[in-house]
Parts: sequence; C-alpha cells; structure tokens
Amino acid sequence: MIKSTRLITNENVKSPIAEAYKTLRTNIQFSLTDTNGGLKVILVTSSGLTEGKSTTAANLAVTFAQSDQKVLLVDCDLRRPVVHRSFTLLNGKGLTNILVEGVDYANLVNTTFVENLGVITSGPKPPNPSELLGSARMKALIERFKENYDTIILDSPPALPVTDAAVLSKLVDGVIIVCEYGQTTFESIAQAKSLLDKVNAKILGVVLNRVPANHKEYYYYYYQDERGNMVKSGRKSAALKA
Repeated sequence: MIKSTRLITNENVKSPIAEAYKTLRTNIQFSLTDTNGGLKVILVTSSGLTEGKSTTAANLAVTFAQSDQKVLLVDCDLRRPVVHRSFTLLNGKGLTNILVEGVDYANLVNTTFVENLGVITSGPKPPNPSELLGSARMKALIERFKENYDTIILDSPPALPVTDAAVLSKLVDGVIIVCEYGQTTFESIAQAKSLLDKVNAKILGVVLNRVPANHKEYYYYYYQDERGNMVKSGRKSAALKA
C-alpha cells in the first residue's frame, strides 16, 4: 500500500519540519552555483520503495513556490504515481499522454491551492516507462519546461528496482536521494549512488526522512567526501521528518 504524502509545508508554514524544508531549499539554491544557468531541474529519488521521496518532492515544490518562484512539479513515477494524491487531483491524463500522444503540456498543467505551483500528474501507466522517460521527446519537454518555469522538480521511481531514475538523471541539473530513518541501509544508498554515478548524475546530497521528533540518540547520516565517496557519520537527530 502506498502511503499518502503530507504537505506539511503548506499546512503549517512555521513548523520545524517546514523550516527544515526551507533549509533544504536554501542549500539547493546555493549548490553548484558555478553551473551555467544554476539549478533549474531537480530530480528526487530514493534507493527503494516507500522512503518518502514523493513527500519530499511535493513539500520541496511548495517551499520553492512560497519563495515567489514559478514552480512545476512533474510526477515521473509512471509505475507507482503518488503526486496527484497530495494535491487532490485526478490522474486521468498527464505525462504519459504528453509523451505518447504529443499533447501540449500546457493543457495538462494543473493549478493547485499553492500559489505559483503547477503540477503535471503521471497519467495512465505505460508498458515502457524507461523508454518514454529516456526519449528525445522527454528531453525536449524538459527544455520547454525550463523556458516557462523557474524551478522544475521531477518525482522519479526509486533508483535500485528500475532504471528510470538513472535515465532521467541525465536530463536534469541535480539529483536528491531520499532515505528513511530506520529503514534505508548505508549499502542501499551506496548502491543507488553507484548506479547514478555511472551515468554522471550530479548528486546534490541525501535527505534523511522521518526522523522521530523526540529521538535523542545518535543516527547515521551520509555525505559525499571530496572524492565523491559516500561517508557515514554519527550525529544527533535533526533531520527532516515527513
């Protein structure tokens, strides 16, 4: 069963969790500032299922929109789509229709209850998700998004079970890997990073999700050293819970 996502950044903008997402937004904005054009297209993925990537993608999109940016959130998880639930949208037509039928994407952008934020749902499940996401039409579509939006956030499938995230990572400016406290292993994150490294993905960092608010013990978090290796370290819990 897929867990529904919560838009805590819209429900309680002054909560510690909302502030954590704002910090994440700021860190992303200052990442790779020497890149031509900066960071416009951000891919959110995870190593495995139900680790909170869709929650993170949706809340991050809301946070960017709250900073007066024109934001587009696209559900690229054509296998287990969730984004439409966060915004109480129908998912009859979406990204699949744009890629397969050539529908103008502007006709399928959903307005939301969040100012400055548009959403494209996944649409019908296709038989060939990886091929569609890696197609020339998808690449051209992202370029069109960039002409009309300040920030584009793509929610993709997990990196380990399927190749979709690796395929999409070649088309974006940066990748965020979401992991869940108490569930995601260091080995699975390292494996996901290895798969993304093989396609030269620009990994911005790892978000530790669902840390208990009252947790007083130490948890492990992961970061990249100067050689690009994943390093495990201990610290008191102060990460995202969503």
